[in-house]
Amino acid sequence: MPLLAALAAALSWLGRQGTRAVAASIFIGIMVPPLAALLKPVFAYALFVLLCLAFLRVDPTQVRAHFARPTVVAGAAAWMMLGTPLLIGFALVALGIADRLPGLYVAMILQAAAPPVISAPTLAALMGLDAALSLATLIVCTAVTPFTAPVFATLFVGPAMTISPVALGAKLLGLLAGAALVAWLVRRFAGKAWVARQSERIDGLSVVALFVFAVALMDGVLAAIVSEPLKVLGLTLLSFALSLGLAALTALVFARLGMAQALALGLAAGNRNMGLMLAAAGAAVPDLTWLYFAVAQFPIYLMPAMLKPLARRVAPPP
Repeated sequence: MPLLAALAAALSWLGRQGTRAVAASIFIGIMVPPLAALLKPVFAYALFVLLCLAFLRVDPTQVRAHFARPTVVAGAAAWMMLGTPLLIGFALVALGIADRLPGLYVAMILQAAAPPVISAPTLAALMGLDAALSLATLIVCTAVTPFTAPVFATLFVGPAMTISPVALGAKLLGLLAGAALVAWLVRRFAGKAWVARQSERIDGLSVVALFVFAVALMDGVLAAIVSEPLKVLGLTLLSFALSLGLAALTALVFARLGMAQALALGLAAGNRNMGLMLAAAGAAVPDLTWLYFAVAQFPIYLMPAMLKPLARRVAPPP
């Protein structure tokens, strides 16, 4: 089957490119706007595929091992879902951002209250970090989001930005349970050994799913760059500062675990699933909020390539 062999070889090559391919995808999304309209209908499917591949890429025994020592996972989840939202929320209030830039304020509160991006374990795997710890923490953070996010939205934004915990919880539960079931079925019928041999191809599929995700989100960004370049530049620098700052602070807090674990948690803490929060907000948000959400994808897609040399130096893969 020459075609299947060629496809498998292409996926393996793409998987070996890892973070470089992920970084390139966001620029392709900006420079080819028509692709956004084409791929938008499959945006939700790409999100689900990413989570399925994350469950498939990580050895379930490693994830269970982290849950067998729940202190680390619980501590990481508490830091990401309670500590950092409070830290960012009170800092924004102290700086008066709510009065001066309400749209940006809403965006940053939603970002701080959001769980890590679905692709966090995939990105950790591409960097050679502890993807199992990233996935275990993602599961806990996502599970508690229906309870913590409405609290922070009400505390810092007010009742106008109410998030339904029932609707959000149902969506998150269905997403996690469905992806876990798909991965279990693949392991059950294909065998663990076969799955282990497909690691590069799974990474390649993850890159494809991330590409679809990026292109769909970049709709309208090129027009904003052309019409308001300074605003887009300022928002991009701000998103990088927040993501890198959260990643560095989290890695420092959890450094005693080892750098492979600390950097994996830092990557998860710095890259939040704003799309999930905006979808669940149930109310119209200002244009500035949407624009910030779009440019906030830059650090998500570029940070792995930026940090991979550091990860290889301080946490070389086995």
